[in-house]
This record gives sequence, C-alpha cells and structure tokens, in this order.
Amino acid sequence: MQARYESSPKETAGMNTTELRSNFLVETLFTPDQVHIVYSHYDRMILGGIMPKNESIALGNYDELKSDYFLERREIGIINVAGNGKITVGDETFNINKLDCLYIGRGAQKVVFESVDTHNPAKYFILSAPAHAVYPTRLMTKEEASPASMGAVETANQRIIYKYIHLDGIRSCQLVMGLTVLQTGSVWNTMPSHTHDRRMEAYCYFDVPENHGVLHLMGQPQETRHLWIANHQAIISPPWSVHSGCGTSNYSFIWGMAGENQSFSDMDFIPISELR
Repeated sequence: MQARYESSPKETAGMNTTELRSNFLVETLFTPDQVHIVYSHYDRMILGGIMPKNESIALGNYDELKSDYFLERREIGIINVAGNGKITVGDETFNINKLDCLYIGRGAQKVVFESVDTHNPAKYFILSAPAHAVYPTRLMTKEEASPASMGAVETANQRIIYKYIHLDGIRSCQLVMGLTVLQTGSVWNTMPSHTHDRRMEAYCYFDVPENHGVLHLMGQPQETRHLWIANHQAIISPPWSVHSGCGTSNYSFIWGMAGENQSFSDMDFIPISELR
C-alpha cells in the first residue's frame, strides 16, 4: 500500500512535473494477478486496481489500516473496465461485466475477484472510503445506471454519463461513483471546470487508444497545472483543484468522490474565461 499525503495549493503551484506525478498520478493500476493500492490522505480514500488473470484474488488486509480486515470500517465501490468477471462477497457471487459496478458495505470479510476468460481478464478499479454505517451489497449493471447523454459535437464533449453510487442509486455512507464515455470525435471532459471544496475526487482513465493520451488539468483555477495520462492510470484530485481533461482521441473515465456530502450537484463552476 502506497501512501499519498495532502499537498496545499501553495506547495502544488511550485511543483515540477516529476513532483506532480509522484503526488497525484497513479501510473500502475493493472498487473496480472496482482493488487495495486494507494491510500490518499484526502478524505482517506483508497484507490487501486485488481487484475485476476490466472487465479482468483482475495481482498487482503494491510497493516496500515490497523483493522482486522479491509472492510471492517470501510465501504468499497468496484467498476470493471475490461473482460467479464465474478466477485464473491461472503457466500454470494456476482457476475461483473464491463462497466458494471458492485458496491460492498462495511463489515464484509470475504471478497474474492475472478476473471471469466484468462485471455480477456477483468480489470477492477476500486475506491474505498471510511464508513460509519452498513449499507447492503448491491450490483448495478451499466444498463441499470440510467445512462444520460450530455454535451454536443460543437463543443467536442458529447458523452454518456453512468451514475452508480449516489443518493438516487446505490446507497452508501459517503462514496459517490460513476463513469463517463466520450463519443467518437469528442475529447473534452468536465468543461467548464469546477471544484467542490467539500469532497475530493479520483479519476481512472480507460479505453484510451494505443499511442494516444489525455491531458489532465489540475490545480487552482487561477494556477492550473497539467499531467499527461495514459490508458489505465488514475488521478487523485484535491478538493481545491479543478479536474478537467482533453484527449487526443475519445476515451472513458471513472469518477469517484468522498467527503462531506453526496450531492451530485455540489459544484463550484469556474467560467472558462477565468482559468489561468
């Protein structure tokens, strides 16, 4: 388990590219039959990737959590971004196809990840936050997520948004989670930019074509910074930071939040003319 500590806007404004990447970018998420976990001190969110290929992988515990098992005091949201898979929670097994989401509430002791096809293994992106109450484990397929079309060709941001874990969907203590699929010819996400000082956010970029990338914008609106992101990489976004991106091709990304509230509309928008 890696630890990423909080950085203030003043610190971030003075970081070079290497320092920005080491603090906010998770470069490796998916390695066959391994687990990659990062503990962020922003709202104590844990993010990571699990890729079972030749064997099943159990969600393990970590000394840093000072708990008897991973979900003793936590909840977790899981979205599959690749081949079909299965997740067993206790004695119940869920089929998790690409873009499906599984929420597991606090107290689950046995969580096992599998792939259906070793030639096309599942790749599970996970987000976990502290939980003060127990909400039931629930699977939501991409078809059940009420996909909504937004944006326009003229502004290069025509996209489909899938909401999974939120107040009107899968209930949780504080997790909010969903994903966005940009349509062919569209490249901009989350523009106009916004911040939400009451909760942090994490992005996981996927389905970025080979030899393409996404230019991710972060930082305070009047002091922006940028990071080049490759396929299957994740960004930790502080509450004070914008989080927008533009790709060299269309792509998809998972967004997840934790913090003071779960209101999807809790955003402080920044006019494009005020970005610097």
